[in-house]
Amino acid sequence: MGIGPSTKETTLHNFRDPLLDVVSADEDLDLMGILIVGTPQDQQDKVLVGTRAAVWAEGMRADGVIISADGWGNSDVDYANTIEQLGKRDIPVVGIHFSGTAGQFVVTNPYMDTIVDMNKNPKGVETDVVGENAVDTMDARKATAMLKLKMRKR
Repeated sequence: MGIGPSTKETTLHNFRDPLLDVVSADEDLDLMGILIVGTPQDQQDKVLVGTRAAVWAEGMRADGVIISADGWGNSDVDYANTIEQLGKRDIPVVGIHFSGTAGQFVVTNPYMDTIVDMNKNPKGVETDVVGENAVDTMDARKATAMLKLKMRKR
C-alpha cells in the first residue's frame, strides 16, 4: 500500500527499497511479487480493494504477507481491512506503518498484532528530514523476522 507516509524518499530510496532488498535476499523466503493498492474515498470501495488484495494473495498461495501503508487516518481503514481480509484467509501478515506519537489506528482488528513503526524521529512526528519517515533496513529486518515467526506458528 505504499513505501512511506510522505514523498520525502529520494529516487535512490525507491530504486533500492530496503524492504525489497531484505526480503529478496532472504533465503528462507520466496518473494512472489509486489501488489500496489490505492486508497479509495468510498467505504464500499475500501472494503473491495482490501478484499481483492487478500483474494489475490490467497490465489497465489502466499505463505505470508508484509503490508505497508503510506498514510494514516482515513488510510487506516484500507490498511486494517486488508490485514483483516488476509487474516481471515489464514495468511500470516505483518504490517509496516508510520505510527509515531499517535501510535493508534483509526480502526483496528485482532489481526493487527504485528506492526513495525517506521517513524525515526525521536518526537514521533513526521518531518521534512529525508529518511525519518521511511522504511529502512532495520524496519525491513524486523518485519521479515516477525513474518517468519508467524509463518512458523502457522
